[in-house]
Amino acid sequence: MTPTFKKIAAAALFAMAGAAQADITIGVSLSLTGPASGLGIPMGNQIKLWPTSIAGEKLNVIVLDDATDPTKGVQNAKRFVSEEKADIVMGSVATPVAIAMAGTVAEAQTPHFMFSPAVLQAGKDEWAFRLPQSNAVMSHAMLQHMKKQGIKTVGFLGYTDAYGESWLKDFQAEAAKIAPEIKVVATERFQRSDTAVTGQALKLVAANPDAMLIVASGSGAAMPHKGVVERGYKGKIYQTHAAATRDLMRIGGKDVEGAFVVSGPAVIGDQLSDSHPSKKVALDFVQKYEKAYGAGSRNQFAGHAYDAVVVLEKIVPMALKKAKPGTPAFRAALKEATETMGRTVVAHGVLSYTKDNHWGFTTETGVILKVVNGDWKVE
Repeated sequence: MTPTFKKIAAAALFAMAGAAQADITIGVSLSLTGPASGLGIPMGNQIKLWPTSIAGEKLNVIVLDDATDPTKGVQNAKRFVSEEKADIVMGSVATPVAIAMAGTVAEAQTPHFMFSPAVLQAGKDEWAFRLPQSNAVMSHAMLQHMKKQGIKTVGFLGYTDAYGESWLKDFQAEAAKIAPEIKVVATERFQRSDTAVTGQALKLVAANPDAMLIVASGSGAAMPHKGVVERGYKGKIYQTHAAATRDLMRIGGKDVEGAFVVSGPAVIGDQLSDSHPSKKVALDFVQKYEKAYGAGSRNQFAGHAYDAVVVLEKIVPMALKKAKPGTPAFRAALKEATETMGRTVVAHGVLSYTKDNHWGFTTETGVILKVVNGDWKVE
């Protein structure tokens, strides 16, 4: 090999190494098995539709199953930040798993885009951003609807974990501000893994509140709903945004007919007014998702995975002006870009993160869907 050819070969290898180092690595922990798999699988499907590059940089996306297990989620997070040197960590869709992951990701000073409305202790969310709407924002929309329905008393039936408890806390706090006449008069809880809520349902039906608030997720939201209906409850039943999936209707059948479900606008883009800021984006999400996975397959959580790309396409070019992927400086630049990206229209509403607000969505975000003839109808 001539000296000149050696130099050319070395230069080519250097260029190839530089390109590899420039890949943007994203580690995603999803509940592809376990109780929250009904949420994680649609997200995984949407991630398969992600672009292969953003702003000219290749995306290296690593998806791992956390099995809806906080311990497994932490293991995934440690692999992402230590072995893979991820520029961004995403997940989990299950709130307890997302919370468990947060410490590891923050310690590595890596942006963490949560796929659940996970509430962290004050000062612990410096690196964490939520793509789903907060429980407080969704409580606002739900309470506004309850006021119009003349509801005064509510029974609570929710998960024993962080998602259930944070919903109860935020719902009551929001009610105290905008609807003090609405009171939670009975509270019952159950585990994600439970297969029946007979005792809890009997107690709640005996309390006879004007409405029931069920806090569960995906296919798991149908079981408690059926439980209270089968025990004779005739009042109105509300579900949270974690239940805004067709699994609720598929498994719940006639028992969930007439249910009210709070949701982001992503799944009903075709029912939004032309003036709604998210209509165009929501329609794009639905059309592309259903082209890939079939008519009626649209899903609230797949919508959050779609929105993740909208955010990435805004923050990555900003961060690239300051640093190269694979470096602490780039991770810091991504965090700064997210906090300063300004008003960003996504399928689920309008995001505007700031340094002091890593939730992004405003109280105008939530919409109320009603199950009518086994389909969603905007109230």
